[in-house]
Amino acid sequence: MSQPEVRTIDYHTGGEPFRIVTRPPVPIEGLTVAERRMFAIGDPAVDGLRRMLCFEPRGHADMYGGFLTPPDDDGAAFGVLFWHKDGFSTACGHGTIALGTWAIESGLIPADPSGVTDVVIDVPSGRVTARVHTLGERVTHVDFVSVPSHVIAQQVPVSTSRGDVSVDIAYGGAIYAQVAVSDLGLTIKPEHVDQLIAVGREIKWALNDSDHARHPDDDRLSGIYGTILFEDLGPDEYGNPHHRNVTIFADGEVDRSPCGSGTASRIATLSAAGLIKDGQHLVHDSIVGSRFHARVERGPGNTVIPVVTGTAHKTGEHLFVTDPADQLFPGFVLR
Repeated sequence: MSQPEVRTIDYHTGGEPFRIVTRPPVPIEGLTVAERRMFAIGDPAVDGLRRMLCFEPRGHADMYGGFLTPPDDDGAAFGVLFWHKDGFSTACGHGTIALGTWAIESGLIPADPSGVTDVVIDVPSGRVTARVHTLGERVTHVDFVSVPSHVIAQQVPVSTSRGDVSVDIAYGGAIYAQVAVSDLGLTIKPEHVDQLIAVGREIKWALNDSDHARHPDDDRLSGIYGTILFEDLGPDEYGNPHHRNVTIFADGEVDRSPCGSGTASRIATLSAAGLIKDGQHLVHDSIVGSRFHARVERGPGNTVIPVVTGTAHKTGEHLFVTDPADQLFPGFVLR
């Protein structure tokens, strides 16, 4: 079944793509964004639209994007369903940064004269804020204020093809496994990406159905979304912890950015371990050299509220069409 024409606005955040569909041409039913995500997972039309925009030849194996939806209530500007080649995710920090930038640059939300404008967005894991900083008419950076985040488990043993490792698991809108890459005999370099993908997938699937991957309140948020492979680069010149990471999410996708929700889960882990002190922030680099800065605010109970800062830039606007005679529709993934 072919799809109607689809207009998109594309951004990248730290090198990671984000394809925005402001008016999805198919109905997405539900009273909340979380309900709409479950509808989208099972609906052939919505999932077909995802495949069309994500798969080759219109996308690629590491494409990412979102369908805008109504918010859960008047407290947010809009909602969004995040998607990738394997389905619909529960959270996306780099996408939130891109959406905040787009909302101001498009004029959807007027920039506050103070230079700081909160763009409140409903996502499947809850309500987040893109705190957009502007200088004149230019967006300079965005703070992604995440949902309350917390550690789920520490030092979980996992056997891999590269040896046994200890894994920390934390929730930052999605659940991530975290492993020191030195324990695997690797470094975070582009030339190691194939090995990083392979071991990241191993760790994810080893833990995905375990009790460590269960969300305590909403089973729709359960499962290991990604594996964060990190290396400690030592303190920066101001004494802040400085790490490099690559996040292998979904089923073998590589995040080019330092990963927004992954950074949220990572700083929750560092905070719980006492490795980030009051007044400090995490300097978080990606496999392509882009950077986020992250800090924590106190959340309810034993949680923290991660605040992840980055930049997004527009890369283009597109009108995607389909040909009823195209035998490759909705596309393919060659990896």
